Amino acid sequence: MPWSTAFDDPVRASHKRKLLTLQDAADYIMQLPEDAQHEVHWQTAIETLINAAETGGGWVMFARIAMLRALNADGRGQ
Repeated sequence: MPWSTAFDDPVRASHKRKLLTLQDAADYIMQLPEDAQHEVHWQTAIETLINAAETGGGWVMFARIAMLRALNADGRGQ
C-alpha cells in the first residue's frame, strides 16, 4: 500500500492538526525531537506505520491505534 493510504478516521494530533494518511503520521513523528522519536510508544507507532505501508489491511487500523496511544502517552493528543 502507498504511504498516501488514508486512515479510516483521522488522527487528531492537536486542536488544529489532523493526520489523514500514513505519510502524515510519519511526517509528524519525524518532526518530533530525536529523543522523543526513540521512546517506546513512538517506536511502536513507527513499526506499525511501516507494516501498514508494506502490508495494508488491518495494519492501517493498528497504525492508527499506535499513533493515538503514542500521542496520549506524550500528552499531545486532543
